[in-house]
Amino acid sequence: MRILFLGDIVGRAGRKAVINQLPGLRERLRADFVIVNGENAAGGFGITEKICQQLLDAGADAITTGNHTFDQREALVFIDRQERLLRPLNYPAGTPGRGAGLFEAADGRRVLVLNPMGQIYMPNLDCPFAAVEKELAACPLGEAADAVVIDMHAEVTSEKMGMAQFCDGRASLVVGTHTHVPTADAQILPEGTACQTDAGMCGDYDSVIGMEKDEPVRRFTTKLFSSRFVPARGPATICGVFVQTDDKTGLATHIAPLRTGGRLREAWPDF
Repeated sequence: MRILFLGDIVGRAGRKAVINQLPGLRERLRADFVIVNGENAAGGFGITEKICQQLLDAGADAITTGNHTFDQREALVFIDRQERLLRPLNYPAGTPGRGAGLFEAADGRRVLVLNPMGQIYMPNLDCPFAAVEKELAACPLGEAADAVVIDMHAEVTSEKMGMAQFCDGRASLVVGTHTHVPTADAQILPEGTACQTDAGMCGDYDSVIGMEKDEPVRRFTTKLFSSRFVPARGPATICGVFVQTDDKTGLATHIAPLRTGGRLREAWPDF
């Protein structure tokens, strides 16, 4: 199976780039299943039902989120009826929506997508490792699922890599989101799980992690807050990870970063 994961979509620049280019990316890469992280898609904070549907219409099979899931208050309502939109898995019981989904690819194969959120420098949620363990036990790779993808939305590199090691041999891909910078550590772990600490954002990189740079720099240098953060509006770079899995085991056989457009150096999978 060929799986494409696109990192955090930030604001209009990132959103338009993904919506416009995803159909072509999917065709060029012959992707069987596509996941995008959409938690910053609406003005840099949260996601709306309209934007969610636009991403699905463009070719996303599932949408993950993170700590900004409910910044747009309408998400509290529509997330219950939109099964392809996930919120963090380890939110308390009773939170609207779901943090895991078993989805069907175009050819009928089953893909389990999990969206845990880290605990370090993040909102105080339940243990992401325990939450993931429960889902992997209920839907094992190679038995109930043909592929398992985990979007570990976390601040700290060690926590994201810890999740990848924890799931090695039990997931196809563990990929980090939240920090908005693509890391150069794409690899396949010893037991067959592909991982990358952060997929990077889909947005304008002439910015401070996707936001217009003046206000963040002002806050760093003066400690004064003069205006709200606004997503940068220049040409967006699309960043993500592309993985190929073994048809029998569901474990990874190849992983490569994807970067196209905007300011960063292009990177394309060569398999």
